[in-house]
Order: sequence, then structure tokens, then C-alpha cells
Amino acid sequence: MSDVDKNIKISPHSEEAELAVLGCMLINDEAANKVIQILSANDFYIKKNKIIYNSILEVFNSNKNIDHVSVVEQLKKNKELKNVGGAYYVTGLTESAPSAHNVDYYSNIVKDKSILRNIVKVAQNMTDEVYENQDEVNQILDKAEQTLFNLSQDSEKNKFQKLNPILTEVLDSWGNRKTGALTGVGSGFHDLDNLLTGFQKSDLIILAGRPSMGKTALALNFARNAALNSKCKIGFFSLEMSSKQLVERLLTSEAKVDSHAVRTGKLPKHDWPKLSDAASALSDSGIYIDDSADLNIMELRAKARHLKSEHDIDILFIDYIQLLNASTRMESRQQEISFISRSLKALAKELDVPIVSLSQLSRAVESRTDHRPIMSDLRESGAIEQDADVVLFIYRKHVYSKEEEDRGLGEIIIAKHRNGPTGIVKVSFVDKYARFNNLESIHSEYPSLPT
Repeated sequence: MSDVDKNIKISPHSEEAELAVLGCMLINDEAANKVIQILSANDFYIKKNKIIYNSILEVFNSNKNIDHVSVVEQLKKNKELKNVGGAYYVTGLTESAPSAHNVDYYSNIVKDKSILRNIVKVAQNMTDEVYENQDEVNQILDKAEQTLFNLSQDSEKNKFQKLNPILTEVLDSWGNRKTGALTGVGSGFHDLDNLLTGFQKSDLIILAGRPSMGKTALALNFARNAALNSKCKIGFFSLEMSSKQLVERLLTSEAKVDSHAVRTGKLPKHDWPKLSDAASALSDSGIYIDDSADLNIMELRAKARHLKSEHDIDILFIDYIQLLNASTRMESRQQEISFISRSLKALAKELDVPIVSLSQLSRAVESRTDHRPIMSDLRESGAIEQDADVVLFIYRKHVYSKEEEDRGLGEIIIAKHRNGPTGIVKVSFVDKYARFNNLESIHSEYPSLPT
């Protein structure tokens, strides 16, 4: 064999498996039903086998019995009989057909070979992309990752799940709720967790509020509580603040010391051990921060996939959605935010983790007598409301009233909950170290407030 011949590679396929699948379909209707759920015509490598499979599908769609006679007639009608080797070839499929009982096994071989061919095709296309678009590195990487992910999911499509294991999973979940265990990632706020049963996998949670309400502080509290109380691994994308600023907030909040005193060098000596203890507690937490500015959604997806693959994160935070850019030019900012919102929901499903994305609210809040946010206040896109599984608003009356009786009080408003109740959760807020707490702790921080 010449060196040239040695370098010729035949695309992955199994002629034996393809023939076995077609033969089983021709002798057993139930086998045909199974195969149709697993394979498409493009999964067949050999052209005449692909033609025969298409004819079988046409017979199936016309509600006729599938056998060698009906398929031969369909091939004649399509003027394809000669192209597959005549009636003799089709009849031969039935005569050499193995047991139809094993048709799932044969079908999966054909499917696996098809996926391998597609991987080769993706690699070839990516090679062409690299040479043609050398300046679009991130775009090429994102396209490759998404295409390969789609291929990995392809073999799972259209498969039915037996009811029994789903019933068991649901009953176990209900049992956990009965004993007080959460089915999702806990927020650390009792009343909120009672309503949401935690942040659920694949959910997109929007946490929105006007400036100075404490969106970032509350998100950091959620992250801290999940990491320290539940030992969850956290991904935190901070597009507005640096990682150093976030860690400063985490430290002063955990230590319960005055953040302004720390920044101005006026922290009393007796408070420094608190910071040391806080640093020790946080150093063991699984919180991963990315403070890349000017991220686009494509870059964020790539980073999130890497974070999930390397650290198996349990929940992802994004601060905040309006600072993200689309990876392609859009006609309007509203379309761009809609695209980003849909992409975040798709990413939550892909990674199978909850994504908590912070969001700004429009100025319409300021023009009303009651400054509590409503759904129409979500800024720049109604798509955020549609894509979100949960919408939370943070509201502190003291920001507007400046009344002493409102100081230290806050509300987490559950404005949307796709799978459960809405409502208002009362919380406390300590502004000097930017920390939200369960309401019962308020009098330890503000003893002068009425009970």
C-alpha cells in the first residue's frame, strides 16, 4: 500500500449495523417505531441505505404496513428502486435480518457513528473558520463549543422517560420539602426559601432594583450563604465592580464591621480580629469571581462552561444584565437585551444550574407615590419578564422616606414565580456593612426601633 493510500481515512460508519436496522424495520412494525424515534435519514452513511430509510418513513407516514413489498413499491414511485440495487437488494435485507429484539442496539451503533462523522465535520469546518477569520477567536470558540454541545445532546432527543423513576424523584422531592430540606440552592433567607424552596436548577432568576437599593449586596449575601451554609460552589461575574471591591464587601459584611471605617483607615483595633476571622471563613468557600469588564454574552457563555466543567459550580451570579453586550450587532438596545435574556435562560438549562442575574429598573419607579417596583419597571425589555422563571425586586422604603422608623427595613418582592407563589419577604438591612439579614435579627442591629 502506498503512503497516499495510508493517509486516506474512511468516515466512521457501520454497514452491518445499517443493514441490520433496515432489515429489522422490514420484518417488525414495533422495531420500525423504535428506530424512527432514534434515527434520521442523515444518520445513515451508505447512500442507498439512506434512500431506503426515507422510503420506509414515507410508507410509515401513509399509515401502511412496513414490509419489503410496500417499501419496494414506494421506491418505484420515487424512481429510486434502481439506485438502491433493485428489489433483490431490499428483499435481501429481510432474509438476512437479525433478531428485531436487538434493534435498539443496532440503531445506537448507527447513531454513534453519525455523531462521530459530525464531529469530524465540525473539526473540518472549524479549521476552515480559523484560516478565514483569524481575528474572530472568541466567536470561533463559542461556535465550536455550542456545536459540540448540541451533538452531545442529539442522542438524547426524543427519548421517552418511564414514569416510575420520575414518580420516585418527585416523591423524594416532596419528602424533602416535608422535612424542611430545600430542593434548590438556599438563599439563607428563611421566608424566601420557604416560598421558592431554594433557587432551582435551570431557572433564570432576575434580581432587580433601583440604584442604592442594595442589589449587589443582596446578591453577595445570597452567594455567601450558599457557599458557607450549604457548601455550594459559586460563580460570580462582576461587570461593574472589581474583584477587590467585591471581596472588600464580602469581608466587611461577614465581619460585621463598618466598611467606611475600613476604607478610611479608622477601624478600631478591636475590630481587626473580626476581619481576620471573616477572611479565614471566606477563604475556604467555593466562590469564583470574574471581574472582566465589557463582556459579551458569547464570552460569558464560554467562561461559564469552563467554570462548570472545571469546578462544577452549583449557581451562577451576573452583576448585571444591562452591562452585557450581544456578540452580534442588533438594531436596537431592546433587541440586544432580549437576545441576552434568552441566551442566559438557555445557558441555565445547558449548565443545569440556577442563574441569578441582576437588573436595573426604569425611572418610572421614581414618578409614582408608591415606589415599590412592578413588572413593567424592568428596564429595556419585556423579554426579561418572559424569560425569567423568578423575578425578585429589592425595595427599601428608607431610601425615599429617610424616616427613622423605616431604617434597617427591606423587602424582597417575589413578583414572578413560574412554579409557585409570589409574595413579599421582609428582611433587615445594615447599611454600614451592606448586609441583608433575616428580619428577626433587626433589633440586635437597631435596638431603638419599635418592636
